Amino acid sequence: MAGSLNIVGFGRDDFDNVLSKLTAKEVDQLAFGAVQLDGKGTILQYNAAEASITGRDAKAVIGKNFFRDVAPCTSTPTFKGVFDAGVRDGNLNTMFEYVFDYNMSPTKVKIHMKKAISDGSFWIFVKRL
Repeated sequence: MAGSLNIVGFGRDDFDNVLSKLTAKEVDQLAFGAVQLDGKGTILQYNAAEASITGRDAKAVIGKNFFRDVAPCTSTPTFKGVFDAGVRDGNLNTMFEYVFDYNMSPTKVKIHMKKAISDGSFWIFVKRL
């Protein structure tokens, strides 16, 4: 298990292939935030690193809408707009910098949004800068 985590690098081109082989527990152990969403933005998985970045408990946010209920600071054309376009086109793979500031001190992060390889879900990866 630990060996597979060593090959998971933020922003890798083949990240979706590596991620598809990880268990939920392994995703939880990643060194950066990982939020899995369905196409409507409902949170399916919210790992421990993301919980530590935002100060939100994973159990409390799973099943909620990421853009409306958990991180409304992301409900912007540059974040949610990009997500929605990628979902609509069936091709989401983009990276950009952003500032999370909803109910927390402003935190600059790098975002990598990526379509999951197999199940029609989408990932938002978050790395503190």
